Amino acid sequence: MMDQIDKTRLIDVQMPVEQEGTKATIQTWHKQIGDAVAADELLVEIETDKVVVEVAAPAAGVLREIVLATGAEAGPGDVLARIEAGTAAGAAPVVAAAAPKQTEWRQDFSAPPEFDRELRLSPSVRRLLRENDLDPAGISGTGKHGRISREDVILACEARSRISKEPKAVEPKSGTSLRDVKVPHTTMRRRIAEHMSHSLQVAPHVTAVFECDFTAISAHRKANKDSFAKSGANLTFTAYFVAAVVEAMRAVPTVNSRWHDDAIEIFGDVNVGIGTDLGDKGLIVPVLHKSNELSLLGIATRLTELVDKARRGKLAPADVQNGTFSISNHGVSGSLVAAPIIINQPQSAILGVGKLEKRVVVREIDGQDAIQIRPMAYVSLSIDHRVLDGNQTNAWLSKFVEVLEGWA
Repeated sequence: MMDQIDKTRLIDVQMPVEQEGTKATIQTWHKQIGDAVAADELLVEIETDKVVVEVAAPAAGVLREIVLATGAEAGPGDVLARIEAGTAAGAAPVVAAAAPKQTEWRQDFSAPPEFDRELRLSPSVRRLLRENDLDPAGISGTGKHGRISREDVILACEARSRISKEPKAVEPKSGTSLRDVKVPHTTMRRRIAEHMSHSLQVAPHVTAVFECDFTAISAHRKANKDSFAKSGANLTFTAYFVAAVVEAMRAVPTVNSRWHDDAIEIFGDVNVGIGTDLGDKGLIVPVLHKSNELSLLGIATRLTELVDKARRGKLAPADVQNGTFSISNHGVSGSLVAAPIIINQPQSAILGVGKLEKRVVVREIDGQDAIQIRPMAYVSLSIDHRVLDGNQTNAWLSKFVEVLEGWA
């Protein structure tokens, strides 16, 4: 068979280079050796710690070699497979004249409607159904001929999650107990663990904690939330945090930096990563690029888009790359303070925002101390002590708090 292949027509299918040096794992091959492929047709899905990357065929032809099998690790630029461009000598044409086999209909969106829906599911959809214990018969597909897409499965998972959170009367059973369970690591969980361990190994972490009064931004948000919504933007507190981060960076630019053995690289653009919880699947950090060029409305609009894409698993590699600073809004899950928050290497610092709650505070009014109830939260800055010292850390936090508390 190999003798029939024109090696001069072999084209490498390569791993995308825009992976910031992280390893990735081959998740699903959509074609097998000997299959005809069209230019730009999906060949393989690759999972990193951040996103699932789809790699398409660079040219039409026949898939002749799979270099990295399912489960193998791949680095930027690695060869994944090889395609013989055009119609191979002695091989069937790329577009076969014979009627397609049933297994070929799984990749054929024009499959007859009466054909078994479950057999027409893509490998990634079948995996999602299996991982979430969902029956495809109970899901309405939005694709051609009712084909079920990844988005359909994700929506079904979200609907089931909403139903499970509704209050129900539960009859306690006698003799019931928790049982031991061993949960295999996902690729994302492994990458997160490696990334966090590496950060602690290379960077001496130090954390400073301030208290912040949310009265001003709460009032502004209440007055403007509806008008932002009309523009398609969800005005969350995170939008204010990003705006205040930009102002704090202008006061202390070194926080927006990266350590090198011979220098500290200080960035001009403030690319803010927003930690987004994906439940048991882990954490992903989509990046709001050039936030220093955006208004509050621009920040809120872009945040709405990024968070939506993250929750639907639709982030592209560019959406999670080139961050220069990160925010961990850990307070949404109830914690008051987290320290240290692990820095997202190779960045130099990360902001933590604790739970917002009403507290009794002392304020000076007309020269007299007065006890008031205010919406308060602890904010922290965990730093790489190789890059930043205590005075820079405190100056940055002081400016950050000043911007939020003095919001017009």
